[in-house]
Amino acid sequence: MTTQSETDTAEQVEDGPVVPTTAGRVRGHWDGPVAVWRSIPYAAPVTGAKRFRPPTPPERWDGVRDCALFGEIAPQTMGNMVPVDSVLKMGEDCLWLNVWSPPNSVGEQAGGEPRPVMVWLHGGAYCLGTAAQAIYDGRKLAETGDVVVVGVNYRIGALGFLDLSSLFHGFTPNLGLHDQIAALEWVRDNIAAFGGDPGNVTLFGESSGAGCVTALMTSPRTSGLFHKAIAQSPPATTVLSQERAAGVAQRYLELLELSPAQTMDLIDLPIDRLVQAAGVLMDEVPMKEPGRLAAAPVVDGDLLPEYPIHRFQLGRSHRMPLMIGTNKDEASLFRLFKSPIMPVTPDAVNVMLHDVAAGHPGMSPERIAEITSAYPDLAKTRGALAMSTDAAFRMPAHWVADAHARHSPTWTYRFDYATPMLRAARVGAGHATELPYVFGNFGTLNHDPTFWLGGRKVAGEVSGRTMRRWLAFAAHSVPAALDGSKHWPPYQPASRTTLLIDTIDRVVDNPDRDLHAAWGDQAVGFS
Repeated sequence: MTTQSETDTAEQVEDGPVVPTTAGRVRGHWDGPVAVWRSIPYAAPVTGAKRFRPPTPPERWDGVRDCALFGEIAPQTMGNMVPVDSVLKMGEDCLWLNVWSPPNSVGEQAGGEPRPVMVWLHGGAYCLGTAAQAIYDGRKLAETGDVVVVGVNYRIGALGFLDLSSLFHGFTPNLGLHDQIAALEWVRDNIAAFGGDPGNVTLFGESSGAGCVTALMTSPRTSGLFHKAIAQSPPATTVLSQERAAGVAQRYLELLELSPAQTMDLIDLPIDRLVQAAGVLMDEVPMKEPGRLAAAPVVDGDLLPEYPIHRFQLGRSHRMPLMIGTNKDEASLFRLFKSPIMPVTPDAVNVMLHDVAAGHPGMSPERIAEITSAYPDLAKTRGALAMSTDAAFRMPAHWVADAHARHSPTWTYRFDYATPMLRAARVGAGHATELPYVFGNFGTLNHDPTFWLGGRKVAGEVSGRTMRRWLAFAAHSVPAALDGSKHWPPYQPASRTTLLIDTIDRVVDNPDRDLHAAWGDQAVGFS
């Protein structure tokens, strides 16, 4: 085992700093003044009998493990919505994380107090994405804010968020969440050697990664593993019941042409076959039932004892500061990429509303009429996009904020900024468009058209303010930009004070007042 004296220091070598971890020593590399380690294993490969089981610790290694290159990314069906470098390989040795340490935090020059830690959970509708995406490079955050940044790779899709426990009792639900918890435990046990403070950890994520953040905020298993949270566009009510998950699991078997008696074959099937069938399933479910996903967190009675939104409203979320928000035009990106993940046409939205009414006893035709009254353009594409945005992201974020603010400091934002090109393309502040502003990484998307009509200077200013607020929250639990930017007061359910992030930031009380009036306080999800 690594001794305390070993974990307190890092060996300085010519190629990069060498740091001890509980499994062995790892060599990082320099990216300017920032030290970066790629693909440090926090758990063993999930192959064979481990395929549908919780993660286990990695095997120890002798010598020094070089952490210069990305390892295998979680098996998935590559889609055009998530740009992934073609040189990356998929595989089940995918439980690893990246670490960026700021200048003078490791090696011979290390000094000062331990740095705040920011742990990132990537998005991708619970079935896409990887911590190896260039947009999630943490160097600029680490250097700008003097923080240690950790990016977590975890199981997704059929291997991470498809609950197969109804098929065989040896299969575990919520494996992606189990992986994330294992990564947080690794941070607790190891991050001090990288210059980080294990007592000051901010968990942040976007889209399904943010949905994981809100779910983990309500899980008894995560108590003490993180101390602050940032949820960017969380689908907080997209959580499945065990009954619904069982139906999806049965359909997965059918797509694989397996009988229930052949369930154990899932352990030995080639990964490509599992991924191919999962790709069909991930498209099929939202096409047939708009607003629903095939793979998502499940109320398993253990890791998630209840629906997370219910635990928030019962006051059972962990006591910690929270930043939460959405983008003004969330659904536009799904229309642009013709993705089935969200309903973006009037017909699909009407089907979604019918399903919601059928699945929620309190959603009478009168209640549905009250909600739709806030969308006079519902018969047009723009009205459908607005409804889809609010059902999936805007209202769930508000319901979480309303509940959490009753006992813990909470701040809400709406990201409104869009470059001239994104406005001209009718994308606006679409889903995930805030990511380059948070990480300070522009130009990482394939054939990025963001600045074809200019706007880079203003975008840089917006990014600077956004990064400083996120970093101040991680360091001091208050998202103040500390540069004369607009004061951002905490959220209160009575006033619903919200920061609108744009060319010039504004603070507005209850900017979505009409939506609150229409939707009410009853959380509506797609279970």
